[in-house]
This record gives sequence, C-alpha cells and structure tokens, in this order.
Amino acid sequence: MYFNFYYTKMKRFIIPMISTAVLSVVLCVGCKNTTPQEEPEVSPLQQKVDEYALVKLTTDLSVLSEKEQQLIPIFIEIADIMDELFWEQSFGDKSVLDTITDGAMKEFAMLQYGAWDRLDGEKPFVPGYGEKPKGANFYPQDMTKEEFDALDNPLKDSQYSILRRDADKQLVVIPYHEAYAEKLAKVDSLLGEAIALAENPGMKNYLEKRREAFRTDEYFESDMAWMDMKDSKLDFVVGPIENYEDALNGYKTAYEAFILVKDEKWSNDLATITKMLPDLQKQLPCDPKYKKEVPGTESDLNVYDVIYYAGDCNAASKTIAINLPNDERVHLQKGTRRLQLKNAMKAKYETILVPIANLLIDDSQLENVKFDAFFGNVCYHEVAHGLGVKNTPKGNLRQALKEQYSAWEEAKADICGLFLTQTLIQQGVITNATVEDAYITFIAGIFRSVRFGATEAHGIANMMCFNYMDEHGAFTRSEDGKYTINVEKAKEAMEGWAALILEVEGEGDYDRAKSYAAEHGVIRPQLQADLSRISEANIPIDIRYDQGLKALGLAK
Repeated sequence: MYFNFYYTKMKRFIIPMISTAVLSVVLCVGCKNTTPQEEPEVSPLQQKVDEYALVKLTTDLSVLSEKEQQLIPIFIEIADIMDELFWEQSFGDKSVLDTITDGAMKEFAMLQYGAWDRLDGEKPFVPGYGEKPKGANFYPQDMTKEEFDALDNPLKDSQYSILRRDADKQLVVIPYHEAYAEKLAKVDSLLGEAIALAENPGMKNYLEKRREAFRTDEYFESDMAWMDMKDSKLDFVVGPIENYEDALNGYKTAYEAFILVKDEKWSNDLATITKMLPDLQKQLPCDPKYKKEVPGTESDLNVYDVIYYAGDCNAASKTIAINLPNDERVHLQKGTRRLQLKNAMKAKYETILVPIANLLIDDSQLENVKFDAFFGNVCYHEVAHGLGVKNTPKGNLRQALKEQYSAWEEAKADICGLFLTQTLIQQGVITNATVEDAYITFIAGIFRSVRFGATEAHGIANMMCFNYMDEHGAFTRSEDGKYTINVEKAKEAMEGWAALILEVEGEGDYDRAKSYAAEHGVIRPQLQADLSRISEANIPIDIRYDQGLKALGLAK
C-alpha cells in the first residue's frame, strides 16, 4: 500500500535527511559567542521572538515549467497585498508600529500582526494597548453584541463585509470589495498578468474565477474551480478564507495566501483515501443519526512544500495542513481538498515535538513517537473535517454554533482524525505505524499545540481533548513529570469524546457547546506547570519564516 513507500521516505527524514525539499532550521540564540560572565541579558520580548525557530522556505523548483516559475513572483506580490489587508482586518493601521523604538517589540509585533500575543491569551505587549477587541477590526470597537443583533441588514452576517459607523454614528455594512477597493484593484491587475502566463487549464480557470470573486465577494464558483485544479504542480490559495480572527461572531473571514509546490510522488501514494470517505463516515463512533450525510468523494489528499505564507496563516502559529474550501455547499457537491505541507510539518516535528516528547513522555514509550504517526494524525485531521454533520436542525453548522464553531470543528477533526488513523491501521491501509504509535504521538502532539494557548480555536480544542482524556484515564503522570499513555483507555476516551462532539454538532447545540468549552477548554494547573517546564527548556513554541524570492533563489 502507499504507506510502505511513505515509510521509506520518512525514515530518511527521521535520520534526518531531506528528499527533494531543501529545508533548513535555524534557532536564534539572541547573542554572540561570549563567556558566561560576558553574556548580555536578553530582554523578555527578545526571548519571545527567539521562541520561534527560523525556517528557510524553499524547494526544488526544477519540477516547475518556466512559466510556472514566472508565476511565483506575481503570486508573491498578490500575497503581500493579502498580508496588508490582514493587517487592516486584525489590527488597523500598522504604520503606528513605526513609532516603536524597541527592536524586539517591533519584531514581535510583526510576528503577531498586532499588539497582542496570540499564543499567550492575546495579552497586550505594546504600551498603550489594552484588551484586544473580540471583533478585531471587522466591527467598530464600541459596538455591542446587542447593537449588532438589532441591526436590520442582511449583509451584516456576511463573511465578506465589515461594519463601520456613518456620520450619524449609526452602523453601516460595507462589502469587502468596496471597503478594500484600492488594494483589490492592484490584485485584479496582477491576476490579469498571472492568467496570461498560466499554462495549466485548471489554474487558468481558477485564477479567472478568483479574479471575479475578488470583484464581487462571491467565492463559490472560484472555490469549485479550485476543487477541479488537481493536476497543477503549482498551487495558490488566496483570498478571505478563515474566520478565526472574528472572535465576536465567528462570521468574518480574513485575507491570506499560500504558495505551494506539489510533491507528486508522495501525493500519488495518498490518492486512494478520499474514495473511502463514505465508508469511513459510517464507521464513526457516534449515534447513526449524526452520520447520515454522505461526504463528497472528489476531495483530493495531496502533499506539498509550502514556499510562501502571508496574512492570516502567517500570524503567530503556522499552518502545517490545509483543508479547504470552507463552504458547506462545496463540501456536499465536491468535498474538500486536503493539502499536507510536508516541509513545514517536518520542521515542527523535529524542532518542537521531539524535544517535548523527550521531556514529558515516559522513556519506555519514546520509540512510539514517530514522524509517520505525526504526519498521519495531521493528515487525517484534515480528512475528518469532511466527516460528521454539515446541516443541523438549527441551520448549517457554522450558523448554529456561532463563535463556538471553530473550536468544536477543530476538536472534531482532532479526535475523528485519530479515529481514522486507528481504523486505517487496523484495516492494513497504514502499515508504517502502529495504533500505539498513533495514540502516543497524538498525546505528545497536544503538548506542542496547546502551547498556542486556550483562547484560540485550536488551543480550546486541544484543551477540551486533553482534559477529556485525562478525566477518562488515558494517561498517568509520574512524580518526575513523565506521562505514560494507557492505549486501551485512550481508545475508549477517543470514542467517548468523538461521540460527544458529533452529538453537539449534530444537534447544533450552541448552549451546550459554549458551556462545555468554558469549563473544559482551559489549561489546568498541573498542565500549566508542565508547559512552564517546556518553556524553561528553551524549546521553540513555533516557527517563523525566511521566505521570498531570495530564499527561493529567484532574486535578480
């Protein structure tokens, strides 16, 4: 099966060596070589910056045609505009950062896209800034939830509109294509250049339809076109996509961009999984009424090296897998595309997860912490987004769960992804990892990802999962701070947690989702002490990028 080939490749990573991608990880040390007596004191903010390991993003571009390589600088220009737009949405006018004289503070603000530490509960670190507005810059900061609810304007709930006040201080709704018209005009021009260069019919069609979407805020047709763009070696994910930044309502989407180069050999080995989705849906450990929908089977599961991030996906913690589009209409007709970002994934595994496991996992189980299992857990997390319920008795899932949607959807993907990994191992589809590897690596991975904090959707999801497993005996902690996973109890906890999530989502139970997350989606004292141990060991919290034309060897 395809995982035999995959395992052969991954052993070379674990040694470690790199196949086609040239990926270097550089940890910033914050000072020159000095004797201990001469070592300068590093400021707290410089320490914060240094918690992000520096990764150079590049790959073998020889797999691309000459015209595909010519598209990359154009895509980077568009991505940089997405970056500027995300600054506007998340923070406002970033030129105020030019007044910051502390170099570390300014660098950290650029990493966080604002004045608040995204991986530390959105705590402000720039003088003069208080609590981050829950609605970021999508809404007036003085707008109340009651005022929003009372507004009679059907576009207020749109994913592609912002709210402002008019001269009379009344709320008005402005579509994205009007609010950001100047910058989007430049995007339109650049897309015209890209369309003229594009050789791949699928890429050309996608760019044409995405260009129209930027003009109208109607993204369905371009999402459908992107779903059909499966044979292009170069990929470009661009637009207002995720709604994590809107912590007030969970409606507004933020601009971002990824530029990707496909690893065709690895992708071919994963191609058969999506055909299994309807059968896998039927096997979910939940009440049958929550698995009646039939997931699309046109979804593709592919592996890429990422060569550029911009906007939302580049803010603080970095994405290592993509599951898009988010539109439920696309899900039901075509499914989704699941893109595994191999070089970014490998960087996080080697730089962060392995050192954490060495610190916190019992020595007897360290051999079960494997990149193959990590890759599988992340990969099937993305597959699991397409499973379960999309429409509830209270409307579509996103509308029913409101601002709770993102955390619960991530929780579903986490635990159902683990279920899928276990199932595929048991069926003999995955042959390079054991069930024990999957569970032990999964729980070790929670220690890595929960460091993002329990305010962001992924962090809340991780904490709900960790606390559920803790309460159901999935692991024990020794006096010396080492965790031993009881795999059998972890299996039982997985099934119970999956059933609970699928019930909450299936019923569209907003009240239960909110109350459960408030109680269980928090970092408890013992775990906080262990997270402090990770920090004291100077293990990076995440990664940041050396990227662009120079990193790719394309600078003139």
